[in-house]
Amino acid sequence: MPNRANNPSIVPQGVSGASEGFYGLGIAPKILDILERIKFKVPTPIQLKAIPLAIQGKDVIGIAQTGTGKTHAFAIPMVQLLAQKQGTGLVLAPTRELAIQIDEAVQGLAHPFGMKTACLIGGAPMDEQVQALRKNPRIIIATPGRLIDHMGHWNVLPDEVVMLVFDEADRMFDMGFAPQIDKILRFMPKERQTMLFSATMPKEIMGMTAKHMKLPLCVEIAPSGSTVELVTQELFIVKREAKIKLLGKLLAQYHGPVLLFSRTKYNARKITRQVNDLGHRAAEIHSNRSLSQRRQALDGFKSGRYRVLVATDIASRGIDVSGIEVVINFDLPEDAENYVHRIGRTARAGHKGHAISFATPDQKSDVRDIEKLIRISLPVSKHPLVPAEKFSEIPQNHSAPQAHSKRHYPPPWKRHHR
Repeated sequence: MPNRANNPSIVPQGVSGASEGFYGLGIAPKILDILERIKFKVPTPIQLKAIPLAIQGKDVIGIAQTGTGKTHAFAIPMVQLLAQKQGTGLVLAPTRELAIQIDEAVQGLAHPFGMKTACLIGGAPMDEQVQALRKNPRIIIATPGRLIDHMGHWNVLPDEVVMLVFDEADRMFDMGFAPQIDKILRFMPKERQTMLFSATMPKEIMGMTAKHMKLPLCVEIAPSGSTVELVTQELFIVKREAKIKLLGKLLAQYHGPVLLFSRTKYNARKITRQVNDLGHRAAEIHSNRSLSQRRQALDGFKSGRYRVLVATDIASRGIDVSGIEVVINFDLPEDAENYVHRIGRTARAGHKGHAISFATPDQKSDVRDIEKLIRISLPVSKHPLVPAEKFSEIPQNHSAPQAHSKRHYPPPWKRHHR
């Protein structure tokens, strides 16, 4: 994790200026009027620290928990920059859902300036995206693979980019996008402003920032891997075959919207059927679903048509739904850092939330990896109607990985389609 002795520089976390709201951050009057109209009164800590630096033209690395307003931390400076000079703003995101979410947020700031946007994502018709690009959008939000498709057909000219943003950067590298990102960066003008945002910042990304960013300033609102303060967490140790029984009891105990995470898309389909059989309306969202099916599931979850949304980790960065009462990790994530992003889907915008995780007796090391990352121990709970289990002890000479060793994950080309 970056520190004061290394580049990028660390910017202290003070809260100077918070009492003035968005005034005093260098934001143009017209944008301040827009923010007031959409009822943005008080900047979040990441906005408070990142916006002034970005408006000054600095390269910025922003580390903050999910649900803390990172999108507007880069959208406000981007719109302000493009209102003053020629060129294009480009935002790269790891998933279709997140790209759509960013596009919707940016439009509210860009359209009053007469700026058009284009959202380039896989699974959507190329023709419609080509038509959007022909209207000369000032801001492009894209997933890396689809952007390269359009670059190959000369639909996008990266040499016009004056501001580049990586959102959820660690997720992009974790999903195997490194070759595509390298290819995109080769065609980018060196004289540009670059911003990078994420809830976690693995060491692997620091090499990229040193190579492609100019003396970036690191705004670290919370230590990398911190969980949202208003999320309460608990852990159930259960046998695999008892998970559905426990889930049924918990769904009867809680009454609000539930976001449930499965490790694989096959299991997501199976769980969705089982939840529906329990009498709760559920939908699934993963890479085997078409874009329209994923939108229908997410929109149905937002509207209350579905009480439970079953998702793989592809959705952990693209679901911005207020009022999620509980996040349930039916399966622990492959990567401990995804735990942070999963539970960050609840307790958003200052609301409280709860996260429940199921672990099988042989997953002691997985739980320890999560606890090491979030720097707290997960409290273990028991349900009176479901047999309680304990973690099985792994002998020290066992061939399995040690509790805190780096886990061996599937190669990127397999994880990419989760």
